[in-house]
Amino acid sequence: MFELSDLTIALPEIFVLGMTCLILVVDLYLSPERRRLTYLLALFTLGFAVVLTMGPHGAPTGTERELAFNGTFVRDGMADLLKVFIFVTTGAVFLYSRAYLQERGIFKGEFYVLGLFGVLGMMVLVSAASLLTVYLGLELFSLSTYALVAMHRDSQRASEAAMKYFVLGALASGMLLYGISMIYGAVGSLALSDVHASLTGGGDNPVLAFGLAFAVVGVAFKFGAVPFHMWIPDVYQGAPTPVTAYIGSAPKLAAFALAFRLLEDGLGGLHGYWQDMLVFLSVLSMGLGNVVAIAQSNLKRMLAYSTISHVGFLLLGLLTGTPEGYGAAMFYAIAYATMAAGSFGMIIYLSRSGFEAEELEDFKGLNQRSPWFAFMMLLFMASLAGFPPFLGFYAKLLVFKAVMDAGLIWLAVLGVFFAVIGAYYYLRVIKLMYFDEPQSDAPIEATADLRATLTVNGLAQLFLGLFSGGLAAACLAAFG
Repeated sequence: MFELSDLTIALPEIFVLGMTCLILVVDLYLSPERRRLTYLLALFTLGFAVVLTMGPHGAPTGTERELAFNGTFVRDGMADLLKVFIFVTTGAVFLYSRAYLQERGIFKGEFYVLGLFGVLGMMVLVSAASLLTVYLGLELFSLSTYALVAMHRDSQRASEAAMKYFVLGALASGMLLYGISMIYGAVGSLALSDVHASLTGGGDNPVLAFGLAFAVVGVAFKFGAVPFHMWIPDVYQGAPTPVTAYIGSAPKLAAFALAFRLLEDGLGGLHGYWQDMLVFLSVLSMGLGNVVAIAQSNLKRMLAYSTISHVGFLLLGLLTGTPEGYGAAMFYAIAYATMAAGSFGMIIYLSRSGFEAEELEDFKGLNQRSPWFAFMMLLFMASLAGFPPFLGFYAKLLVFKAVMDAGLIWLAVLGVFFAVIGAYYYLRVIKLMYFDEPQSDAPIEATADLRATLTVNGLAQLFLGLFSGGLAAACLAAFG
């Protein structure tokens, strides 16, 4: 049986679930002309969820934890911070998407309902304290995104991308579930704390090590790390751009939480095993992602391979197994989510009915057509490349510092090398915007909410870079 305190701890999740069900019912009775109400209710849900998470009932500080529902759900500093940024980035995606969906006749309640159910899955995953809630949150989020990719039913490309994503995602989920079943068989408990406690006594357990290998494969797929990256370019290109923006931003925060809960909270005693696996995944992801991105002419595919490379950098912090490394990895995940949301928001900004601005050539001469938003795109590209003083620079700096403090100097040097290679394709976008002639003189029309959100998102790259100390301290404090 659960207690009243359990409901208080899980209040944001309960609110999001209740509002999502309400929106689902309300949307059934709305005509297409009044569907803006669904959009506004979805934004209200995310905004009020931020208030509840930061909440009046007192947030845990540092490494303090509050357990609920018989130890299957945890609230701590990491969970609260990640949830807030999941709400913020998802809200930004919703703001970017309205006009795009309306112009293509797919401004439907399904986008917001599935998006909110995906957010709920991410919240459960972030607060998972049991192998059961890990899998519950992961599947709720994954099933929502599979459906979102296929939302544009008249698009053959979207249907193909959804099928690939579903088949490969089901395979990865099955492997993760198989790993979880082996861990449960070796330990006899689903609680991550029990799994962690069972490893403190030392000794080798081949069943547990075997389960770890399958669990790492599941985590790597959700991150999109090489060699489990094959779904990312096709899904990013095939899905409607608002869905790509959704998949490419907030889920990276949930993927970080998945990795931390499984590998540190549960299998921290096997750090020596999974560190070697993450080193392999990280190096391959940084190398392949940055090199293959150079050859892309489609911006969505370029950003897809960019995602793969950034996953490699994020894994650098995780593999250290230190509180500083975890804090750096979480800071990196938050920084990347904001950068990715803005980059895809710029594609939405340039797109119009019957035209998808997803080729690099579509950004030629943007400075002549829209100087302010060319500057916004410059901020996103510079931050993704890791140029100072932008947010992406400090994210990479924290990760490299954590790796060096862990004694893995060669890995930090390799990371810097791949970061230099990756700067090329971001600089190419900037060059096209400022030094090439525009391909079209068609006026760029965008709604006020899209323009305002892009401006805030872009300036945040500079502001959070110049004043990164507060966010970095909050990330590091979550791990002691």
